[in-house]
Amino acid sequence: MCLAAEITDILEIRLSKKRFQHSLNVAEEARKLAEKFDYPDKEKAYITGLLHDICKEIPKEEQLEMVKKSKLNVSEVELCTPPLFHAVAGAWYAENVLNIHDDDMLNAVRYHTVGRAGMSRLEEIIYLADLISADRNYKDVNKMRKLAYQSLEKAMLEALKFSVTDVVAKGSMLPCHTIEAYNHYITEKKKERIEV
Repeated sequence: MCLAAEITDILEIRLSKKRFQHSLNVAEEARKLAEKFDYPDKEKAYITGLLHDICKEIPKEEQLEMVKKSKLNVSEVELCTPPLFHAVAGAWYAENVLNIHDDDMLNAVRYHTVGRAGMSRLEEIIYLADLISADRNYKDVNKMRKLAYQSLEKAMLEALKFSVTDVVAKGSMLPCHTIEAYNHYITEKKKERIEV
């Protein structure tokens, strides 16, 4: 597997300055969340944060070619939604070009935009690190940052609510993975209430 320094060098070549800085910010946020929630491999979280947008700025046609080559579960909605290509393409690139064969890392890159039901701790960390990284400045980002450091599960539910609302407001299609993720976290919240 590539080390963080090697991946950082690759990103600096592949990404604009703004996207490169975002990737560094997400990696740092992932490391902090890993520390906060006792994730055992902080370096793995950091490296996965670096990788999450590795294919974000290559041409959409190239991204789509990688998506089509991918063995990952890609829905019809994702195949029709170019802004979602980069996550699947990034996982494919990490595996096939960078020789990263850690399924948890690959899934964290692949699902960092759409989410999914049953996300691993690393997947949650990367999803949220992307949403709350230092360069983010949307309306409720401070609320989301605070929530992310209180509970990954509660933050995931809020993040998915935000995502679903945003996609619907734009009149775009909702990927099935996002719907399943939302249903998963809302079900977990209901179970939590019953157990209390």
